[in-house]
Amino acid sequence: MKLYGEAMPAPNPRRVRMFLAEKGVALPEIQVSLRKGEHKSAEHRARNSLGQVPTLELDDGTCISETISICRYLEALHPAPPLFGRTPLEHAHIDMWVRRVEFQIMTPVGMFWRHAHPLTAALLTQYKEFGESNRALYARGIAWLDRELNGRDWVAGDAYTIADIALLTTVDFATFTGLDLPEDASNVAAWRARASARPSAGA
Repeated sequence: MKLYGEAMPAPNPRRVRMFLAEKGVALPEIQVSLRKGEHKSAEHRARNSLGQVPTLELDDGTCISETISICRYLEALHPAPPLFGRTPLEHAHIDMWVRRVEFQIMTPVGMFWRHAHPLTAALLTQYKEFGESNRALYARGIAWLDRELNGRDWVAGDAYTIADIALLTTVDFATFTGLDLPEDASNVAAWRARASARPSAGA
């Protein structure tokens, strides 16, 4: 197997690298430069028709894209430690939190990045007023999350899971784009410090 990805600060390839690090699994990663547009090349589109990273290529040439799908496949191959839960209830609960992170936190970050950041201005038509409006949506999502994290160490409960990986890569990327954590989000800040202290955070 080999992974097609991109270096920091790209959040989605980092998700898979962090997941692999938590599993103690090493895979070769082939860099696909987003700034050079290599992800839109015919060669890469043959692996992922949407021209995105990461993409996992299996030994028989089969390709899997989308970070959660890649991580689910890797979880099936390497079940310990379990990052998607052990029981049906844990599976559902963790899935719920991944979706919440993606919709409530990652969506406004992505829209701000696409429509308000100078690095993306040359790549697409920006609607800057809409882009800037996502600052408030991100802050609102973080405020909600801060309340949810009160009294627990990790996003989906007592154990570190794929939901924490999804959130850390998103919050760190948000900071890169210029969306800082609100100063009063103390629970999120404490969670971020715990998550960032894990060796996998450097992946």
